[in-house]
Amino acid sequence: MSVTVKEFISSEEVAKRIAELGAAISKDYEGKELHMICVLKGGAFFMTELAKKITVPVSLDFMNLSSYGNGTESQGRIKFVKDLDEPIEGKDVIVVEDIIDSGRTLHYLLKVLEGRMPKSLKLCTLLDKPDRRVEEVKVDYVGFEIPDKFVVGYGLDYAQHYRNLDYIGVLEGVE
Repeated sequence: MSVTVKEFISSEEVAKRIAELGAAISKDYEGKELHMICVLKGGAFFMTELAKKITVPVSLDFMNLSSYGNGTESQGRIKFVKDLDEPIEGKDVIVVEDIIDSGRTLHYLLKVLEGRMPKSLKLCTLLDKPDRRVEEVKVDYVGFEIPDKFVVGYGLDYAQHYRNLDYIGVLEGVE
């Protein structure tokens, strides 16, 4: 069977929702500076577009985390592949993620970041799959809540492919 991608959320819908998120975040942080932390690699596409829609001053940093274990399922053990370049103590911080499903990685990451003493810490995701949640995480800004489907595009990949799609697609034909 060949792998195909079926459009699930159009590029227009994604762009509209990112603009709405940017407006909400701008309102919530009016008069403040915002430090955005992107979880690589998938979050880079979303954070770049989101930052363009935020009207308060922003600074950016990046992290890369890996959940590892034997097999294809995360065992819940997280390691930092790339940590932040700058301290976040005293800053208003939003962690920007492409998708949250099990919640394991974000649950761990938020605890680590809380220990670094930011002024405030919130979470923004383009896609949320609450049906897959294993660890509870409070998501402050959600682009789209989606069912348990394997999605690609807008930074999300399958074996490093399809990240560059300007829409969210459902991957079909993958076993």
